[in-house]
Amino acid sequence: MGYTKDEIRKIVKENDIQFIRLQFTDIFGTLKNIAITPSQLDKALDNQIMFDGSSIEGFVRIEESDQYLRPDLDTFAILPWRPQQGKVCRMICDVYTPDGKPFEGDPRYVLRRMLKKAADMGYSFNVGPEAEFFLFNTDENGKPTLKTHDQAAYFDMGPLDLGENARRDMVLALEEMGYEIEASHHEVAPGQHEIDFKYAEALTTADRIMTFKLVVRSIAARHGLHATFMPKPVFGINGSGMHTNMSLMKDGKNAFYDEKDPMQLSKTAYSFIAGVLENIRSFSAISNPLVNSYKRLVPGYEAPVYLAWSAKNRSPLIRIPAARGMATRVELRCPDPAANPYLLLAMCLAAGLDGIERGLTPPAPRENNIFTMTESEREAAGIGSLPGTLKEAIDLLEKSDLVRATLGEHIYNYYVDAKNKEWDEYRTKVHEWEIERYLTIL
Repeated sequence: MGYTKDEIRKIVKENDIQFIRLQFTDIFGTLKNIAITPSQLDKALDNQIMFDGSSIEGFVRIEESDQYLRPDLDTFAILPWRPQQGKVCRMICDVYTPDGKPFEGDPRYVLRRMLKKAADMGYSFNVGPEAEFFLFNTDENGKPTLKTHDQAAYFDMGPLDLGENARRDMVLALEEMGYEIEASHHEVAPGQHEIDFKYAEALTTADRIMTFKLVVRSIAARHGLHATFMPKPVFGINGSGMHTNMSLMKDGKNAFYDEKDPMQLSKTAYSFIAGVLENIRSFSAISNPLVNSYKRLVPGYEAPVYLAWSAKNRSPLIRIPAARGMATRVELRCPDPAANPYLLLAMCLAAGLDGIERGLTPPAPRENNIFTMTESEREAAGIGSLPGTLKEAIDLLEKSDLVRATLGEHIYNYYVDAKNKEWDEYRTKVHEWEIERYLTIL
């Protein structure tokens, strides 16, 4: 829904809104905000709210710290879980420099720039995410534990699914904020949940992913639970992914659909798939950005690690769901919910467009279960795999001209530096496994 400045002023006044949160996202996908009162609303609507960018990791140095927030009026929403007297609303903002230019370190700008390239090629980009999360109990001090609150499994419901009440409230809050919820259910692992919302244009979807995380965490806390989007919080059970369904539209039609093709896929779809397969290893540090991400991406837990595609089974990295016509889409199964959605979708689009521009053709689809193949069988079939560690992923990212061009020099350099430091910190720490393994025998 589109809003004008006057409409927002009217809504704020009529609904007794006392706090307006101006939200933006840093390069690592962390939601930030500046809260203002209605007395400052006109200033915000005129793009005059300033903040210290040097206080945000990966933004700017202290000598160039001033940044301005420009609210996207279409993102105005009242936060339904906040008090009904003295309500709270939010607007998602773009970050600008003092000279009125988009800030190159703003992840939202990275996605906007890639969407502009797609538009110049005649395409719009639609995305539907499937974000999973865990709900854990908290201790007597309110700190999160790793104790799950249920022993339910896939699609179970109460009384086994004790998170049902929290999940219901999450769905209701999201719908009140304009989401169309397509499904919500218990996932495979105890304490694991999924809420799917309808696809939208990519920038809207990225905004919704950030809001989705905020809603889930906030509602969970009201139920005395801790919600986490950590990819692999518990050893021995499935981790949390964020399958990403993508389609390109052109002239009002789904550019991935061709009824005359044996698989009803267009040349554009095949080239998009090929582009993603060719580039995914290079941007795995974006789609799977944490040391912990690669604890999920191991064989045996339904995690897609093999570079292949299929329209029939779920073991390859890319799956083509059965629906065709306007619903034809490409599902990338490796991303996890720790990813910065703006950078993730920008890289997915960049990779797909690279395949289209170069006229790439993907390998033949794999209809057998790749999980059951031996390593030598996969090698003989030419099936590669994703990086095994964050370090390997960062090394591949550093070699990619496509990633550098898509992210821009600012984010590219800050991101690589920060992730190398993250890996080094992990590498040099002594972990509990080492203590248990070696302390008493050596």
